[in-house]
Amino acid sequence: MQYTAFAAGVLIYAAAGAHAWRVLDAPSKVKLEFMALWPACYFALTLAIPLLAPPVRNILKTHIWISFRTGFGQSVVSVLAVVLVLATAAAFIYFDTARGVQSGRFPQSAFAAYAAGLGVLLAQVLLMRRIERDPTLRAQIESAA
Repeated sequence: MQYTAFAAGVLIYAAAGAHAWRVLDAPSKVKLEFMALWPACYFALTLAIPLLAPPVRNILKTHIWISFRTGFGQSVVSVLAVVLVLATAAAFIYFDTARGVQSGRFPQSAFAAYAAGLGVLLAQVLLMRRIERDPTLRAQIESAA
């Protein structure tokens, strides 16, 4: 589920960026800075913190393991819940971009926030890979299937 959520999130971000690039009236340098450069910093930060800070990493790994054990991401309802969250975030970027077109204010917060969320999603993907490689947990994962 983490792989799919991250891939869908990246595609949504790319579509939102392409749409915003087309409709926003700003110099290309400003668009690149606020849709790629600054969001990349937020992405890197929210990716690095869970991977490099042991307390945060342990909390996130525990959350992932509990989610797996309770079946989240393994049923139609839980997958639809994730899709709903991603669609809501996509709508936020779209409406913030539309508001930016009308007001002339660049929607930098929407892109930064979404990129930060993608950083957390990628951290979950990488931590899930670590969980899958743990021999003890791997046996529990396989016995649950």
